[in-house]
Amino acid sequence: MTDALTLQERIDEVVVGLAEPDEVTAIEQLALADPEVAQMLERTRARFAELDATATPQPMPADMWDRVSARLSEVPQSADTGSDNRAGSGTVVPLTRPAAPRRLVWTAVTGIAASLILALVLGWTILSRPDAIVVAVLVNDNGEPVALIEGAEDNTTRVTLLGEAPVPDGRIMQVWTKPDADGPPVSLGLLEQPAGRQLSISGLPVPSAEQLYEITFEQGGGSPTGLPTGPIYGKGLARRPH
Repeated sequence: MTDALTLQERIDEVVVGLAEPDEVTAIEQLALADPEVAQMLERTRARFAELDATATPQPMPADMWDRVSARLSEVPQSADTGSDNRAGSGTVVPLTRPAAPRRLVWTAVTGIAASLILALVLGWTILSRPDAIVVAVLVNDNGEPVALIEGAEDNTTRVTLLGEAPVPDGRIMQVWTKPDADGPPVSLGLLEQPAGRQLSISGLPVPSAEQLYEITFEQGGGSPTGLPTGPIYGKGLARRPH
């Protein structure tokens, strides 16, 4: 198990909303300066659409549309036409164009509205589940999201698989975490069937940000050593919802 984050893992956390604001800004600036990073960001957004499909529908707050309208009213009506944005070496992309067609202006405004609504919906979904104090998205070696981990203060852990897990014959899925970054992995329990479930364990510290979670394929009955021995299905670092 490793604590190092690759560029793809950083992008994953930005897309699912688990990155800190300064990390979001850093990735967005990288995407503007490097077309390859921009392509990675777009591919990740498309890939994590599967994660959205696992979310449990939640009722919207009564004042949601008032909040959206208030935010839209804050959108500037004009911008400095001299501003530019560099998307790559030698390429200048203007932020605004004089006398833009009304259709393009309306497209931009509706795009902003969609972004605001999405942010409010995601925020409301997280806030409606106050028992989860950390969230981790586990990804495989290809950078694909395979599981969602939600850790509660009492060390109850909800595991949601984001697709069909290719469990090898004679193997079982085992969930691990590292409460201490310098300590050994600790088993949170087994997934007897390749499906999500809730696990409970006592005697561990309260889950924290940057805590590593991992799922491995172990022999029937679980790891014989008490430590991960099988292939890694997915891993990721926890973040506090905000």
